[in-house]
Formats: sequence, structure tokens, C-alpha cells
Amino acid sequence: MEEFSRFVGLSRPTVSKFFHDPESIRRKTRDRIEAAIDKTGFRPNMFAVNLNRRRANIIGVIVPNSSDPFYMALARRVELIAKTEGFLAFVLSSDGDADLEARAITTLKSMNAAGAIIAPLGIKSHRDTLRSLSDATPIVYVDSPLDETSPFVGTDNRQSFQLMTDYLCRSGEPPCYLGMPAVNTNARTRETAYAESMLRLNREPMVLNVSGGADWDFERFGFDEMRRLISQKALPSRTVLCANDRIAFGAISAAYQAGVKVGQTGQGDLRIAGHDDHPLSRYACPPITTVAQDYDQIGTHALDLLFQMMDMEQEQHVTDRGEIILLKGEIVLRNSA
Repeated sequence: MEEFSRFVGLSRPTVSKFFHDPESIRRKTRDRIEAAIDKTGFRPNMFAVNLNRRRANIIGVIVPNSSDPFYMALARRVELIAKTEGFLAFVLSSDGDADLEARAITTLKSMNAAGAIIAPLGIKSHRDTLRSLSDATPIVYVDSPLDETSPFVGTDNRQSFQLMTDYLCRSGEPPCYLGMPAVNTNARTRETAYAESMLRLNREPMVLNVSGGADWDFERFGFDEMRRLISQKALPSRTVLCANDRIAFGAISAAYQAGVKVGQTGQGDLRIAGHDDHPLSRYACPPITTVAQDYDQIGTHALDLLFQMMDMEQEQHVTDRGEIILLKGEIVLRNSA
């Protein structure tokens, strides 16, 4: 940067100001710097710049699976908003592995990240490692909370499952529930939300017995469990509510292979519904009735909350309990139920 400033014939603060915000300097000066960039190909090493600061202009993002469309959409939203606020979003994936999650956390600490948005593995997470990051850096959790006191933005499972359960009971047989592997707190809260919704409607909850484990391969889990339940004739209802759409993908595939037609009452032998409005759920066969999570709103609220926490940190004002923001889901009716 020092050499480039001498080459341009401007002060280093002026050149630094250009790279931080080109619109903040005069047009003539900006043209001069841009011409020098074209000639030299110079670009500042932003990571080196950030290491010199107490807090870098980096927002860390850790997700369990970077190839999952839900996390891809969420990370993309965070990247876009962070960019408009002058921050660089640095996205890391734990790939469902607690050790990789811990390594990603250590990476963010070494980068002096200004804040982090994390979708934690939950049960497998190294909680001490996460807490050590939160002691040094503001964190907002998304998708599933780490605990009941951490800052969190996500869908209100109680509201969304009540919405779906009420619809399924009104439109056909009451649903039994095909849960998800116990990979995070969503497994427990969604099953509880279903059971509470059934009891509120004076119906007996029908939670299906499934295999244990904490595998993120939800499609295979849904396929294997539905194939077993159909072969054993163990389904207590012709309506199945799945914990998420990815499990519903597998369940629909298993039903197809077993010769069981899935569709609305009067159009199929079995109704299957999901949750999340996975980007591919509208293209399943049949398309999946589900409850939509607003990825954009989750990302927007998470960053708003994170920026508030970063401001409070600068003002040395710390709260004992993190804010929890629960967003309402909206039912999306399709042919599967």
C-alpha cells in the first residue's frame, strides 16, 4: 500500500479511503487511483489489513452443509447485506463434523472477525469452543439455537407445526409424525410442537418409532424409515407429517418404490407433508405441501441483531441474555397433501 501510494503520488490515508469506500473521495482523485490500478494490477491484501485492526471487517458464517440449498440461500443473503454495510462475509462449512466446526470457530477467532452467524451442529457441537468464541466475538445463531439463552433468529416451530397439523386434521386423516435424527435442537422442538398441536385439537399424538443416530443424510433417513414402516404395515394413519422436507423427499421415494401413491385425499393412498419449503420441494413428485421459512428474513434479522450486538460491544454495554427472534411460517399447499 505504501509503494502504491508513492506510485500514485497521493497520501496513504487517501488511497486507503478509496479502497474502503471509492465514493468518499473526489472524482478526479478516484480516476487517478483507478488508472494506477489498471496499470499496476495492485490490490490490497484485506486479510493483512484486517489483522492490524482490533476488529476486522469480516462477518464469519458457519453452516453444517454448504451444499444444502437452505444454507446456501441463507449465506447468500448474509453476504449481500454484509457487503452493503462494508463487511466481507467469510463462509465456512462444518460438513456435519464437530471437529470441523471447532476448527472453523478457531479460524474466525484468528481472523479477528467482527461477528459471526452460526447454524450450529447442536448436539455434536463443542460448546466450550463456541462459548470461547462468543466471549471474544458477538454471535447470532440461526436455524437451531445452541441453548435457551443465546441470541437466535429462526422459525417459530410451535406456530408453524400448529398451522400444518390443523390443516392436515381438517383436510383428511390426522397425521402421524416422522421425526428427524437428533442432530440439533430442532429434532426435539419440532416433535414437541407436533404433539402439542395434536393435543390442542383433542387428538392423540402419533409419533413414529424411528432408528437412533445423528446423521445429516435426511433423505436416506426418510427413505429407510418409510420403507420399513410400509413393509411392516406400521403406519397408524394415511397422513404423515415429516420433520422437514428433506425427510419427505426420502419418504415419497420409498412410497413410490413400494407402489403406494402419494397425493391429496381421494387422489392417493398416502398423504405426506413436510416443513421448511426446501427450494426443491416444489419440484418433487408430487410437489410437497409444506410450511415455508423465510430465508431472506432470517438472514436480515440475524445481521440486524448482530450489528446491534457489535455496537453494544463498542459501547461496552453487554446484556446477560441474548435476544430471540422467532418468525412465523406460512403454509404452502401442494399435491402431496
